[in-house]
Amino acid sequence: MCGLLTAVIVSAAAFPAVALGGLVAKAGAEEFASLPTTLTHQAAPQVTRVFASDGKTQIAVLYDEFRSEVPNSQISVNMQNAIVAAEDHKFYEHNGVDVKGIARAFVNNSQGGSQQGASTLTMQYVRMAQAYGAKTAQEAIDATKDSPERKIAEMKYALQVEKDLNKKEILTRYLNLAPFGNGAYGIYAGAQVYFKKSPKNLTIAESALLAGMVKAPTAFDPTTKTGYPQALDRRNYIIDNMVGLGQITKAEGDAAKKTKLARETNRPGNGCTQVATNNWGFFCDYFYRWWLGQKEFGANAYDRERQLKSGGYTVVTSLDLKAQAAARHQITRKIKDDNKNAVVIAGIEPGTGHVKTLATNRKFKLDDGSNPLSSNPSARKAGARASYPNTTNPIITGGGDIDGYQAGSVFKMFTMVAALENGYELDHPITSDSTYKSSYPVAFNSPAACPGTSFYCPSNSSPNTKGTFNMWTGFGKSVNTYFVPLQEQVGAEKVIDVSKRFGMVYRSSSDRDLMATEEAAHQFGAFTLGVTTSTPLDIANAYATLAGDGMYCVPTPIKQITGADGKKLQVGQPSCKRATDADVARKAIDAARCPVGDRAQLGNCNGSTEANAHRTIKHPIFGKTGTTDSDRTASLVVGSASLVVAGYMVNPDWANHTDRMRHDIVNPVTYRTLADYLDGTEPVEFKKPGE
Repeated sequence: MCGLLTAVIVSAAAFPAVALGGLVAKAGAEEFASLPTTLTHQAAPQVTRVFASDGKTQIAVLYDEFRSEVPNSQISVNMQNAIVAAEDHKFYEHNGVDVKGIARAFVNNSQGGSQQGASTLTMQYVRMAQAYGAKTAQEAIDATKDSPERKIAEMKYALQVEKDLNKKEILTRYLNLAPFGNGAYGIYAGAQVYFKKSPKNLTIAESALLAGMVKAPTAFDPTTKTGYPQALDRRNYIIDNMVGLGQITKAEGDAAKKTKLARETNRPGNGCTQVATNNWGFFCDYFYRWWLGQKEFGANAYDRERQLKSGGYTVVTSLDLKAQAAARHQITRKIKDDNKNAVVIAGIEPGTGHVKTLATNRKFKLDDGSNPLSSNPSARKAGARASYPNTTNPIITGGGDIDGYQAGSVFKMFTMVAALENGYELDHPITSDSTYKSSYPVAFNSPAACPGTSFYCPSNSSPNTKGTFNMWTGFGKSVNTYFVPLQEQVGAEKVIDVSKRFGMVYRSSSDRDLMATEEAAHQFGAFTLGVTTSTPLDIANAYATLAGDGMYCVPTPIKQITGADGKKLQVGQPSCKRATDADVARKAIDAARCPVGDRAQLGNCNGSTEANAHRTIKHPIFGKTGTTDSDRTASLVVGSASLVVAGYMVNPDWANHTDRMRHDIVNPVTYRTLADYLDGTEPVEFKKPGE
């Protein structure tokens, strides 16, 4: 086969006589021998599958081409026989190139008969492998164009492939690469799309249909009006070939030809908008955005997306089905999906950063034109639509054009931690009135200033809230006129530093400007009252840092990623560092038990802002409520040793809306989510400060 004579015969058989003169010079023994023989097997694009934390419940599939490679043992003998009957009767006899077949094709083609290609299955595999291994568009074109040079190189590769691989391996690789139409690439996808089954269970009739489609997937598409009769004829032709080759009996063939063709497809949805359970879509989108931010998967977002959608990864996420079901159930009990206001819930595990739940009263779906116009007057005037009931905006986790929302007094926790770090104790007393004239500068006579002054002048939600408070009672009753002077004593810049160590992300440029320098941060008097933007995921993780004994863990949607080669990746695994001293965290939790109706271990609470939380959960818990000016946001964060849940009620489309957000909606959603999650588990006490 490697001599001059064979090369000339092969060339003459494969191409018209007019081309022979030029080929003889190119196809001499030395030229043929100098052609490369090593064919690099480049893995074709494969589906990435994303699962919940149980490793069994599939959340989503993501792909450029719907394909999953399977071993030979997972491909039915019927399918292996059918592709041989359809494409290469001599497959088990030749060494990669069927010289007699090529000569026969040449004679037939030169005499005006129906065109025959004479490519063996091995040669077809070479062509597909070269196309998928191409690094440039031109290489892909060269790998598939009908030219003498390409045909001869293909033969040389095929001869070597037959030396390197056995017939079973070649057939398996071929079937994993072959296109079957309707977005199905490879035999696994073909079996799924047309028959919704594993390729190991394909029948004779099913196998013959799929084998017939490889030659021309569009022409032999049984789901189209014109393709159906052609697909039927070709299937039956292949079944007859299988009988003729002794692969099946005539009775089996006759029975197979009576089987009706599949006329519908079962192509799975692609991406986060196609998840089976709609509310998982927000978590799926969080995972997707997380992946695009990981440099391990590529130099830029484009490369990382291609890797995600073609790498054949198996991703087990941190999504906890019990927590997610609880959050979604509690949300739907209190607010409808088509409400312009949203309850956004995030839950995270202390000590790992595993994001357990992300839920809201929205459908994760592209706006199809059914959403009403935005409640934001300027956006409405421009014709922009609202984010309800359908949205793909990251309204729970932030990103894109979502900076977050003012959360209110949940930020007081950062002031308390900063004070504890700087030597103040939980019993540190401050005598507070209903209003407080601070030293923080604001615009003269502005709404935030004491009348006739340029000093920030916060007040309490009730004029009756006054007296001497400590951290237990001040935090439990959310006393503004305790925490603003406490922040003054500690230094606002130190409070802001704590928040950053606890993972708070300030996405708004105006927020960042207010803390751009230490001097600017020192003057940020309202910081402790939660006037910067944040998301429930930010706050849930900040409070989880307390429950993690002061260890901040980067939020992650990942439990385990496994590559197509079966190797486990380390990316996405818990990444934690100490954010504050363990004893400081335990002291802060002790005070934070007061707002949610639990009992402190070291002090007396003397009141709470959401006592129903502990009455409902009946486990040791901690947390804090939050409210912003004019009730534009209502929030609650509540946590146990195993899960911290934060909930906001907001208008994602318009920060300056006029609605009053209701704690009687967001609070029960939040604490009942935690109660449902903890149901059936043993209570776990928090570690006592000083132990």
